[in-house]
Amino acid sequence: MTSSIRPSVLRPLFPILWGLFACLAIFFSPLFSSMAKAQGISLLRDAEIEQFLRDYSDPVLVAAGLDPAAVDIYLVGDPSLNAFVANGLKMFYHTGLITEADTPNQILGVIAHETGHLAGGHQQRGAAARAQASRPMMLSLVLGAAAIAAGSPEAGMSILGLGQTVSVAEALAYNRGQEAAADQAAITYLETIGASGEGLVEFFEKLSNRQLLRSRRPDPYFQTHPLPLQRMNNLRDRVANQKNVTHRDTEEDIFRLRMIQAKIHGFMQDSYTTLRQYPLSDQSPPARYARAVAYYRGSELEKALREVDRLIEEDQDNPYFQELKGQMLFEHGKVRESVGPHRKSTELAPQYALLKINLARALIALESQAELEEAISILRLALQIEPGNGFAWSQMARAYGYSGQDSLASLAQAQAFFAWGNLPEAHRFATRAKDELEIGTPEHLQALDIITASQSAASDARRRRGGR
Repeated sequence: MTSSIRPSVLRPLFPILWGLFACLAIFFSPLFSSMAKAQGISLLRDAEIEQFLRDYSDPVLVAAGLDPAAVDIYLVGDPSLNAFVANGLKMFYHTGLITEADTPNQILGVIAHETGHLAGGHQQRGAAARAQASRPMMLSLVLGAAAIAAGSPEAGMSILGLGQTVSVAEALAYNRGQEAAADQAAITYLETIGASGEGLVEFFEKLSNRQLLRSRRPDPYFQTHPLPLQRMNNLRDRVANQKNVTHRDTEEDIFRLRMIQAKIHGFMQDSYTTLRQYPLSDQSPPARYARAVAYYRGSELEKALREVDRLIEEDQDNPYFQELKGQMLFEHGKVRESVGPHRKSTELAPQYALLKINLARALIALESQAELEEAISILRLALQIEPGNGFAWSQMARAYGYSGQDSLASLAQAQAFFAWGNLPEAHRFATRAKDELEIGTPEHLQALDIITASQSAASDARRRRGGR
């Protein structure tokens, strides 16, 4: 008789159980938001913006006792106002955070807050807290199901509701504690580096005001960083007592932010919107920067070149203007003409792998032996800076392929797939390279390393294909 009752009782329970698990996920949104975004976000690469974030992040990381070299910073192509951290010392900043900021100090405040989460180990502790908070709910699921099965549905639902309430309360308490701790840590870091915490307060006030106007579509940052009134008041009190509270951004710092905002708008918005936002009547450098990108993306190369050439004329030592001009020319089919600006950008800023990769890509597209050899040399330098850059490895594979060095091309392509996380393909190309390379050479050993590291994934892929 028992076996005949349980299925009929548990089937109606499944929607209830899934609903409770969904509710639990909402209240643990910092973890689930980070996990979801890490899998679906659009990551951008831009040397200028990355350097901007580095310049503001590194002093804060040092103040927090962290090694800046160990912290990875990612730029997310999303106009929403958001930033978050993930396990493994990773910091993610949406482009919307940059474009919505009024001052660099506001961005610095958010950086300091997110650093507080990293330094506090909140990601690692979060796993234990989630497990702790889920225990009452899991127990209530068992007891509630038993009560319903025993013929007491009202009692069972009460037990389920009690477990949910307790778990949610524990989750919220832990999240509030983390956010408050990150606030206080942020002000400490800012004080250490001689910066004001006013920007963090201004940012939170901006966010709160936006939520009043956009209650149906809350910003992700507001969802993952709840801001109770008491926490805000505590933050204001702490900032008011800072000795650096009156410190303000310099005109140069604000100009740098405006240039970066213009660049983001040019690339992230449609050209028509950007040209309306930065009309021809505005002849400031940020406006010309935005229009240069908008014209380029709108296939108006002549207008784009006119704007960027004026920028270069006024600031001949700016590597990013040269990079943009090279990109414009390359992507409009003027490959040989693009080499000069790309080469100039690397001369002005040799520390950036991305600029070297752009130059190498243009040289490879010319397909002459001398330029292919130069491209390979440049890519080797770029990969010394960013060994895990999959695009650089793929360009290296092209260069070797055009040069007739097929075994090295296979090895470079294996490195590219390995960097991108496609282990079955990395295994396939590394195996091909191993069979062609001389035994005992460094390249042969690299191929063996990739084969060993990707063996399990390759075997799983073969099993999924039915052993083919």
